[in-house]
Amino acid sequence: MNRSGQSFRFPFSLMELLVIVLLAIVPLFVQFPYRVNIFLSWEGAYRISEGQLPFRDFGTPLGGMYWVIPGLFFKLFGTQLITLVKAQVFINIVSGLAFRSILKSFGLADGLRFVSVLLYAVSFSFFNFWPWYNHTVIVYEFAGLAFLCNALMAGSGSRFFYLKLTAAAFFTVCSFLTKQDAGGMAVAISLALTGWSLISGREWKPVLFWLLSFSVILFLFIAPFLGSGFGYWFNHGQAPHSARISPGEIIMDLLSGSQWIKFYALLILLLLFVRFASFKALWNDRKEMLFLLLTTGILTEAAVFQVTSYTPPDNNIFFHAFAIAYILYQFTALAPSLLNRKLVPFVLSAAVLFWWSGVFSKYILRFIPGQESAVATLSPTGENLVNRKTYMLTPPDSSESEMRQWVSCGLKAFDKISMPPSTAEGIRRLMASDLVKSGRDLRVLNMSELTPLAVEMPYRTETGAHYPLWNHLGVGMFNKQAELFEGRIAKKDYDLVLFEYIPSLNNFFPFRVRDSLKIHYRLADQFAAPRRGDTKGTIEVYVRP
Repeated sequence: MNRSGQSFRFPFSLMELLVIVLLAIVPLFVQFPYRVNIFLSWEGAYRISEGQLPFRDFGTPLGGMYWVIPGLFFKLFGTQLITLVKAQVFINIVSGLAFRSILKSFGLADGLRFVSVLLYAVSFSFFNFWPWYNHTVIVYEFAGLAFLCNALMAGSGSRFFYLKLTAAAFFTVCSFLTKQDAGGMAVAISLALTGWSLISGREWKPVLFWLLSFSVILFLFIAPFLGSGFGYWFNHGQAPHSARISPGEIIMDLLSGSQWIKFYALLILLLLFVRFASFKALWNDRKEMLFLLLTTGILTEAAVFQVTSYTPPDNNIFFHAFAIAYILYQFTALAPSLLNRKLVPFVLSAAVLFWWSGVFSKYILRFIPGQESAVATLSPTGENLVNRKTYMLTPPDSSESEMRQWVSCGLKAFDKISMPPSTAEGIRRLMASDLVKSGRDLRVLNMSELTPLAVEMPYRTETGAHYPLWNHLGVGMFNKQAELFEGRIAKKDYDLVLFEYIPSLNNFFPFRVRDSLKIHYRLADQFAAPRRGDTKGTIEVYVRP
């Protein structure tokens, strides 16, 4: 008891905010190795910060909303690669707040909400240090769902009801215009939530107003670009794009794997059978149905997303926090006495940290002796020492040891970013070359991951609805664009060409363009690309003969 006679209540709400913010800002105090594929985030953000617009000034199979936040941060903090990390800090904070808002709308008890927020932050946000479209699309979706759930749970007579529905529609549009697969699922989940109100109680206002808001906002976003090839670029379903959605593949992935998704679905089904005597009892309970529809929608989305967005393989792990939050909600409804046990949130929080210790253990292990990669050695008695670290003379994966040798190249755009010594030295040679130092307004074709060189050399990025931002043949560009580059190379339009050759990846940079370069240009230099593991490559520097 405190002096006023009231029992002390642990400030879980404050702790939730601290967890969200503190885990989000950790990357601000870390130096990073060059991130594979981050060139796409950088160039899109740079172009937007320069006033360029997707579809009008560059073609992309993604929606431009992916680069809006990083582009704004470039305007505020400069165009260094590390600014992308700062943008992601903001995105992670928004992500955590959106998830927390959803749980508050459904009335999850403070302590259990804290456990769920901790799980969400550790399992989904913490290791996302860089902006990436497969993550940003989900964050926009959750922001939209946060406004939608708040509006639906408060009811149509509540304050700002229509404003919240409009905000929900706006962020769902942002999600769809980031990436079509998860954005489409965001639309489907939103329609399920608003549609239930119509089906169950003939309340037509939420679904009609949300649909109207979504349609108007979507039209306002895309109308200026309809004459700039929007239908050509932003379409995974028709030629020249290849479809990513295969019902058969989704079903097979679900049946052959997806163990956590199926486990959560089974556990939720069992809890519903125990708690509700009939489906009618469940159907007529507004909060229960909306929470169930949301959780089921998230699990379904995770099953789809793992097929349509298959790299990296952990894109869909956002479902853990939603499923656990719903399961905890049902457990406490069945056993309310759990809420009176003060240690429950702390024990569960410790269990969450232990469960997801793999996310952060590598940072802790750096401070524990004996964790360095070992090679075959002798025991103190002189015998040959064989254990799980030394039974092979050559470690199967030496990428971690390689990264310890990475260095800075010394350019401002790459501040706080390390890279292979060969890459750093190659960049220095390039910057010291007579061609770059001549001061001429160079025409440069940069088909490499070193896109920040645009602000260091500098050179003007080419613009136009015909020009692809992303040079992955069959994904971000197609034969039509490859032929365009081959024609320009044949006419020797470029003073300098940087081409990244990655033999293990399927035309990540088009092999056919490289073939043209070998015919019409002279290879002046080459050095390692800032990659590690199985996708190592070489950056080749071509000049006119």
